[in-house]
Amino acid sequence: MDVRQLRYFLAVVDHQGFSRAAEKLLIAQPSLSQTIKTLEREVGLPLFHRVGRRVVLSDAGKELVGPARLVVRDMEAAQSALDALKGVRSGRLDLTAMPSPGVEPLSSMIAAFALLHPSVTVSVDAAFTPEEVVASVRSGSTEIGLLGSDRPIRVPDVDVMQLERQPLVLIINPFADTFGGRGTLAREDLGGHRVVVSQRGSLMRWLVDDILARGVSVEIAAEVAHRTSVLPLVLAGVGHAVMPSSWVPLAQRSGLRVARIEPVSELHVAVLSRQSDLTPAARAFLGVAADHAASHAEP
Repeated sequence: MDVRQLRYFLAVVDHQGFSRAAEKLLIAQPSLSQTIKTLEREVGLPLFHRVGRRVVLSDAGKELVGPARLVVRDMEAAQSALDALKGVRSGRLDLTAMPSPGVEPLSSMIAAFALLHPSVTVSVDAAFTPEEVVASVRSGSTEIGLLGSDRPIRVPDVDVMQLERQPLVLIINPFADTFGGRGTLAREDLGGHRVVVSQRGSLMRWLVDDILARGVSVEIAAEVAHRTSVLPLVLAGVGHAVMPSSWVPLAQRSGLRVARIEPVSELHVAVLSRQSDLTPAARAFLGVAADHAASHAEP
């Protein structure tokens, strides 16, 4: 069993099949299939069950995923450390981010990181809950995770750096702005209005559900899983949207008005990382994150 075999095995897992994995690895599919067969002979157990054109992990395959990710990640960390000693500044940094923190502060931090390390490729995967981000970092799928939650998060065996707090705001439908130009609104002011919401599980959706639970007649006009759909729907006049303040610059550049919602609810944004064996690129990114946190620290 070697690192190449494990990397190929993880590619099949991550891309849910041999064909797409081979395309990602830039190798012929028969070569990939032969490598997996060799690995299965060495392990002595099947790692996948073939179901038509699909493959699903066997029990042995499920047990191998976690250790394989750690081995591959540790090998990449070792190679990056050696490259750093040789003065090589290229490489890859894998991140996982939730949608709103993925707008800001991630954009600003990647921009700052790219200025310092222009030859490092940053790859950002999507997660929709804090639990997904934690699992990705713990498993070794990604080195760095960025999440937002309704309170400061604490995670055993994972380093957590609190970055900033983002108050929730109302991005206002330009065709139904009956708020008199006010910059601050009470939750009850949404009564009689239509809103675009994310799916349950987010702080933004919780706030709308809380307003409904208080007997305020808010109408949910659209429920979307992809946050990138929210601003276009507001621009189209479908409804207002409750979003973290990270979306304010985009909304204002689109010509939309934004108002603060009181009482204030805040999204707590944090960056997560493994406690050891990080690549030089990951350590450098944490340095950028620490600078961002310091610049947003409350006096």
